[in-house]
Amino acid sequence: MVAVRRWLPGFAALSAIWGASFALIKVAVDAGVPPVWVALWRCLFGALTLAAVLVLRGERMPRDRALWGHSAVVAVLLNTVPFILFPYGETRISSVLAGVMNATTPLFTLVFSVLTVPEERRPGARRLTGLALGFLGVLTVLGVWRGIGSGEAAGGLACLAAACCYGAGFAYLRRFLSGRPESVTTLSTLQIGCATAELAVIAPLAAGAPQWPGAGPAVALVAFGVLGTGLAYLLNLGLVRTAGTTVTSAVTYVMPLWSTAIGALFLAEPVGWNALVGGALVIAAVALARPRPRPVTGAADQGPKQRQPVR
Repeated sequence: MVAVRRWLPGFAALSAIWGASFALIKVAVDAGVPPVWVALWRCLFGALTLAAVLVLRGERMPRDRALWGHSAVVAVLLNTVPFILFPYGETRISSVLAGVMNATTPLFTLVFSVLTVPEERRPGARRLTGLALGFLGVLTVLGVWRGIGSGEAAGGLACLAAACCYGAGFAYLRRFLSGRPESVTTLSTLQIGCATAELAVIAPLAAGAPQWPGAGPAVALVAFGVLGTGLAYLLNLGLVRTAGTTVTSAVTYVMPLWSTAIGALFLAEPVGWNALVGGALVIAAVALARPRPRPVTGAADQGPKQRQPVR
């Protein structure tokens, strides 16, 4: 067993970076940055960071047209659409609630995997129970007893739709790209590059020309792109190599804790009982819905199919 001290720093850093992403989004949208431009700046700075890493490693972009096509689809599902929906949602809800909604991603991944991946067609009673519990958690976070016509409910549903896109994107990536021979660096750079190109077309048409949001929000956007969409994937890859995919996937459980703590402490956001109870239900649901670890030997758990896309 890998010593905890080897992987714990990377685990903590990765969960903190991704958990802080929701607070950084909130800073940007509260400063008046349109959601589509938040998405574009995030992808642009992330793509530049990944491209620099690619050059430093001496790797080149592939020319395979099929790979570019699949990467463009993955970019739509994992970046372009959800990166717009989360900022849009956070114009109506807190970063705390957005972080909880993001935690439902593994549940949606299971749903789409069951629909599209042959070996996932029979999820079993335990995982189906997890899906039901997750649905209950989402309803609790949304506060459905207050009605669904409020702006807060609309924001929560937008974040939930973003998590649904993540689930579809992960299932698509597993089916069409998980067995590719290219490195994680190459696939990640291609994915974020495609998303940047897509958003560069959409943003000016949807929200006009960009405007200077102020020094604080600008720093938040740069940090969001460089750390959350660029360097975080290096931490993710390093964690897979040192601790395996089982430990790495547990980041999902910790991210809501970070997003809640950061939103409450630094943005003075209220944390209602329904967010805490609903978040606990969602985390428990993810634990039930995750696949059971398969026996592995040696470095099998770190093989080429265990690539995880940039989020």
